[in-house]
Amino acid sequence: MIIRRRDGLILVVAVLAIIGAFLQGEGRWLHWFAKPATTLLIAGIAWQARPAASPSYRRAVLAGMLLSCLGDIALMLPVDAFVPGLVAFLLAHVCYIVAFRAGLRAGAGLWGAFVLLGGFATLNVVGLWPHLPPPMRIPVLANVVVLASMAVLALARVWARPQPAAAEPCSARWTAVGAVLFVASDSLLAWDRFAGGLPVASLLVLSTYYAAQYAIARSVVKRIS
Repeated sequence: MIIRRRDGLILVVAVLAIIGAFLQGEGRWLHWFAKPATTLLIAGIAWQARPAASPSYRRAVLAGMLLSCLGDIALMLPVDAFVPGLVAFLLAHVCYIVAFRAGLRAGAGLWGAFVLLGGFATLNVVGLWPHLPPPMRIPVLANVVVLASMAVLALARVWARPQPAAAEPCSARWTAVGAVLFVASDSLLAWDRFAGGLPVASLLVLSTYYAAQYAIARSVVKRIS
């Protein structure tokens, strides 16, 4: 019951953040409040998770979510703070990399994930490159590489052979779902910002983003019934 209420609250605040993104003028305060509030509520799942997959895993995920919250704030400021927001999310992905790499060894699962995500990242960058302003090319490329690395490790947690320190299957599946959704959200954001805009971009970007963070937060629990 408590979990359902918590998840219901997260859903309501996330919907308010998305609605607020389409408002202008004084109505914009709804987005400013609800966007970081949703990320912090999701981080609460990782904070309260019992039993946790491991203390270090929990700490790394929480650090990633707090940095993501800073990125949320930077991206919605009335001034252009896209680069600081990009850096905050890059550091968040580094935290997730630290969490996801535990217990992994090189093998077919890791290399398969590398080929899949590497191919997608390459196609994404090639498509975006003509639309990127020259000063943004290196920051965007760095973010793509780090994001793809995070997703590779997340998928490998599902595909690799289990190791003594590896994640349990349910936790690993949540991690993989979260990473794939994060790739989708960041890709949608990049194409919307640099390639002329997408229809209902805020709905697409925020819904996949919150779903990604939720899945990663759920992966902190060692066993999920």
